[in-house]
Amino acid sequence: MAWIRKDERTWVQKLCANVLSQGPLPKHVGFILDGNRRFAKKLSVEKIEGHSKGFEKLADTLRWCLDFGIREVTVYVFSIENFKRPPEEVDGLMKLATEKFTKLLEEKDKLMEEGVCVQIIGDWSLVPPNLRKLMAKAMVMTRHNRRAKLNVAFAYTSRNEIARAVESLHWGIKNGDLLLEDFSEDLFAQSFQILPSQPLDLLIRTSGETRLSDFLLWQSSESVICFDDVLWPEFTFWHLMATIFHYQINYLSMKKLKFSDKTVSRNSDREIRQKNFIEKLRNDKWNMLENEAGLM
Repeated sequence: MAWIRKDERTWVQKLCANVLSQGPLPKHVGFILDGNRRFAKKLSVEKIEGHSKGFEKLADTLRWCLDFGIREVTVYVFSIENFKRPPEEVDGLMKLATEKFTKLLEEKDKLMEEGVCVQIIGDWSLVPPNLRKLMAKAMVMTRHNRRAKLNVAFAYTSRNEIARAVESLHWGIKNGDLLLEDFSEDLFAQSFQILPSQPLDLLIRTSGETRLSDFLLWQSSESVICFDDVLWPEFTFWHLMATIFHYQINYLSMKKLKFSDKTVSRNSDREIRQKNFIEKLRNDKWNMLENEAGLM
């Protein structure tokens, strides 16, 4: 099953999408893919089959997002908390992830044609070496694509992300790259990911649960949040349409809350240190990825 499918919408779906597209559209959407296990139970099949069906639905949803012009998508695929599940389920998920990332590398031409940049966010130290290598190859292979961005949250929690950012800043200060007074919210947020993200406009969780489950807690402070009762493998184009409409209803009030108090950059010593630190941090991470991928 491909990561990104062809556009198979009906003319009715295309017409409705064109109408909805006349209003404001989110540029960055996050998905908590919940309900795979309940879907498997509903069909009386193995849990791993539910997770496999969930991936198929992800492929559909990525296609729909591209067709809507949504240029960044972040999906919560595997939480650090999921390692507490029964060993056989965790092993099955690792094997499924290995299979899917192998497939992603095989689809290099399609990803390049669509211009999709893949970023895997999470604590890589918790991931098996063979899977880390595939993830690193996927990131290095697509790093220069600019049309769309897919962030895959794997072995991820927001608290872990924040803790790792604090650790990076701590080492920056300890090594003399930063001064304590250089710390700022913007610097902190930039240290999260190797490829910077747009603000998260819309966060969607399926399965009827009304929790964020430690997903993008920092990034979702001003996001529109939509909880849907549908199980993730049963998520449809019409469900996505409904969530985008929900975003549009909330768009005006959300815009009123957003304002900028940033001053014009004057290239102060503080700003130069911040810029150099982030550049060094990202270069170090790319070197680590290239080494992990076996390219160095």
